[in-house]
Amino acid sequence: MKNTKYIIIALAALITVGCNKDKAAIEDSKEATKEAIDTRKEEVNAEAKEATLQTEVNAEIDKARIEADKKSMQAELDAEKKKIDAEAEAAKAQVDAEVE
Repeated sequence: MKNTKYIIIALAALITVGCNKDKAAIEDSKEATKEAIDTRKEEVNAEAKEATLQTEVNAEIDKARIEADKKSMQAELDAEKKKIDAEAEAAKAQVDAEVE
C-alpha cells in the first residue's frame, strides 16, 4: 500500500511537471507571436512615416511645377500683349503715313 501511495505521488508529480512544460511552451509561443506582431507594427509605422514624408516631398515638387507653369504661361501672355501693342503701333504708324 505504501508503494502504491508513492507511485501515485510520483505519477502526479510527473503529470504536473509535464503540464508545466506544456504551459511554458504555450507561454513562450504566445510571447514570440506577440513580439513578432510588435515588430510588424513598428515596421508598418515606419513605412507609413516614410510614405507620408514622400507624399509631402511630392506635394512640394508638384507645387513648384505648378508655380513654374504659371510663370511660364504669364510670360507667354505678357509677350503676346507686347506683340499686340507693337502690331497696333505699327498699324497706327501706317495709318499716319497714309494720311500724310
